Amino acid sequence: MTHFANAQQIDVAGGMSTMFAPSGSQATGNHQAQSLDGGYYPAVSADVIFYKHVGVQGEFAWRVGQGTYAPGELNIPYRPIFWAINGIWAPKITKRISVEVVGGAGRQSTRFYQGSSYAASNHLMGDVGGGIKLYAWRHFFFRPEARLYLVNNNLEFSSGHEIRYGASIGYTFKPRN
Repeated sequence: MTHFANAQQIDVAGGMSTMFAPSGSQATGNHQAQSLDGGYYPAVSADVIFYKHVGVQGEFAWRVGQGTYAPGELNIPYRPIFWAINGIWAPKITKRISVEVVGGAGRQSTRFYQGSSYAASNHLMGDVGGGIKLYAWRHFFFRPEARLYLVNNNLEFSSGHEIRYGASIGYTFKPRN
């Protein structure tokens, strides 16, 4: 049991990102001509590496400002929120560089606002992505990162896939050797 506890590593991070998604004019089938492209998305994440380079990671990202759904027609304020629980593989490349590869499942919850209340449209999603963790000083790191979200039945928007990309700053809690 002591070997298991010694092998643990915990990372926490926060950052800023943006979203790339197909434009409204690229909507096909039953998808609405509304894109999730753009906006600022703060993100927080944490992971536990419990066996060699393998562990569990969770993340949460949301759009800072409200978007306008169906501008010029309905003009409904909305805000998408993404969260996921992932498996993580995080091997070290050098003493100061690690790679992270994640994949898992979560949910996209889009909140449509009407006055002081909102209605939420929730969809299951899969996600895959990764980042490069660059240790700047001791246990502090900078991590450029990207995620591909594959959202099931996301008919409110032009596509069922979006890419979130940005960077985070974080800290690694490591056991003493």
